[in-house]
Amino acid sequence: MFIKPLNGHVLIEPASAATQSKGGIYLPDTAQEKPAEGYVRALPADSGDEVDLGDRVIYKRFSGEDLVVEGKEYKMVPFGELLAKYVEGDAIPE
Repeated sequence: MFIKPLNGHVLIEPASAATQSKGGIYLPDTAQEKPAEGYVRALPADSGDEVDLGDRVIYKRFSGEDLVVEGKEYKMVPFGELLAKYVEGDAIPE
């Protein structure tokens, strides 16, 4: 099944939460803080060229709706609530 975002939303597959603390303690699922970043899996038709499929993006922590499709977790986030994307390189692009 494929999900096509509507009304300016982006389908994001959240990045994995840390399973171990910096001190080496393993964290149970309930203690793991989910990161507000993930990978773009689907875009609306009018998304422009700022973000592409597969880009790793950062979004507002409490934005969007949680979805589970065929056993995988996703987040449907409004395009305007994307804050940044990761880019390759040694310096911040202009």
